[in-house]
Amino acid sequence: MRGANVVTQVHECDKGANSFCAVELVVLGHGYASSADLVKAERDRLRQSGWSGVAPDDGQQRAAASPGQKLRITYATAAADLLGIDLGWIKRPRPITRRLAHAMFDRSPAMSVLLEAGPD
Repeated sequence: MRGANVVTQVHECDKGANSFCAVELVVLGHGYASSADLVKAERDRLRQSGWSGVAPDDGQQRAAASPGQKLRITYATAAADLLGIDLGWIKRPRPITRRLAHAMFDRSPAMSVLLEAGPD
């Protein structure tokens, strides 16, 4: 995406009964007017790359599955993710939450991204 870069990245694995690993990111969109514009650009890019929309974890997020459903991406504006975190709908690692909050206070267009293995 134009003018967008990853400012925080956390790799996590859950070794429980349904083990999985995920990469969580905070992306700042310096070339975008708002976080919503950044999220829309991500959605458009995913569609152009053959990803299909799937149900997100909550109504504030967007999600997509890669061709062949090997990967799943969930993404949202900083404000939407912070709302979900505050209300207990979702959990994020502390570095992700802090960076999203900083982006909000700085009025920087930002989004969270969660990339994990698909349902296969």
